[in-house]
Amino acid sequence: MRYFSMTQLNGRLLICLLLWAPAAMAQAADNPPEKPIPVLAAEVVRQSLADRVEALGTLKANESVVITANVTETISRLHFEDGQRVRAGDLLVEMTNAEEHALLEEARVRAGEAERQYQRVKALVAQRSASESLLDERKRDLDTAHAILVALESRLADRVILAPFDGVLGFRDVSRGALVEPGDPITTLDDDRLMKLDFAVPSVHLPSLVPGLRIEARTSAHGERVFTGVVRGIDSRIDPVTRTAQVRAILPNPERQLKPGLLMRIDLLVDPREGLVIPEKALLHQGQEHFVLALSDGKEGPTAQRRQVEIGTRQPGWVEIRAGLQPGERVVTDGNDKVRPGQPLRILDAIGGDGTRNPPAVTDAAP
Repeated sequence: MRYFSMTQLNGRLLICLLLWAPAAMAQAADNPPEKPIPVLAAEVVRQSLADRVEALGTLKANESVVITANVTETISRLHFEDGQRVRAGDLLVEMTNAEEHALLEEARVRAGEAERQYQRVKALVAQRSASESLLDERKRDLDTAHAILVALESRLADRVILAPFDGVLGFRDVSRGALVEPGDPITTLDDDRLMKLDFAVPSVHLPSLVPGLRIEARTSAHGERVFTGVVRGIDSRIDPVTRTAQVRAILPNPERQLKPGLLMRIDLLVDPREGLVIPEKALLHQGQEHFVLALSDGKEGPTAQRRQVEIGTRQPGWVEIRAGLQPGERVVTDGNDKVRPGQPLRILDAIGGDGTRNPPAVTDAAP
């Protein structure tokens, strides 16, 4: 066996170091530190969310009637025009009523005379100058006269048509002098301050259907303008053929732009809640699993961490995150296809939780 002295060993180590140093320096020059990758990021924000159920429905006025006559009679005067707005109690139509007025006047005279006779006999009975039976007869005559008076007043009221509630009238279908019968349409009256919107919802959503849910409705007559309302009630029965539940919503109509009969496209916002949302382009997919690149602070600046998330409802451009992220965290939205976990990043822009580039609310909380 061959042995080396300490001097010989040190000499050999020095030679090895001299031979290794240039090679290590050359390798370091060939592999400089990684440059940060420029990316865009967005902040995880909390928004009001809801699941959307689409449906079609037809508008109805809150109150709607066809104005008709109660008796067979000719029209003497019309007090309205096509499309006129009226208030409850406004006079619309007068019918021929000369005979009823004459009979009413006669009944008032008879009722007055019966009242005087009753009071006279009543005074005589108090003085014991008349019998109680005579007083009873005068009381019967007075009650009969009052009953005849009320009947004639009712007959006269049937020949005057008043608006039953505030609203807008339709077209006038009769003219002065026309003979009308009960059931003949004279005009229509609609209370369009509020509109009823009836639509069908699949019974699978029945557990989520409660009064007060918010709806958004659109109609081709008004482009993409959104009319908002709330669910007033749910029908007590399920259609056995379509397996749907009838839902009635109420839409305010202060500008009177909605008309009965319009077809509306409806988004029913069920399961209202608070949730987290991120831009949809921040999602990475692998089979049935979903991932994001969440930003974290490293020694050399921000780095990306691959994190699995659970998603919920989707809206155009945005997606709900049910698990895997916390409010205020940031995720990579652009450039995530070039980023490796742990690689240093340079943030070019970010969507903050209070900036103008915030994601729009999926829905407001239901009123």
